[in-house]
Amino acid sequence: SAGGLITTESTTDAPMPPEGKSIVGISLTPAQVPALPMHGGDKVRIIVTHANGDAPTGAPQFTAAEVVDTAIDETTGNTIVNVLVPYADASVLAARAAIGNVALILDSGAQ
Repeated sequence: SAGGLITTESTTDAPMPPEGKSIVGISLTPAQVPALPMHGGDKVRIIVTHANGDAPTGAPQFTAAEVVDTAIDETTGNTIVNVLVPYADASVLAARAAIGNVALILDSGAQ
């Protein structure tokens, strides 16, 4: 928290990202992200959206992820969410995020 002390218990020697994982940064408009605070460790799904506005047929594709951290882009007002994903999913997710074809769902930690 702001003004809090950093202790040895609040740090780790573990590499980030861990082996087999990648961190992808996603810039999301208010329409693409829940209006709730997200924290490191929160479980999310990044849903593939259609660029042309067509309704999806069946369940949309998604990538399960874990929030690393978030920030607000002061210029655009977008929420930047850094997520931890499997290495195999990172490049496709990054490409979709770069063109805005994603939305984020915040899931229960009990999933």
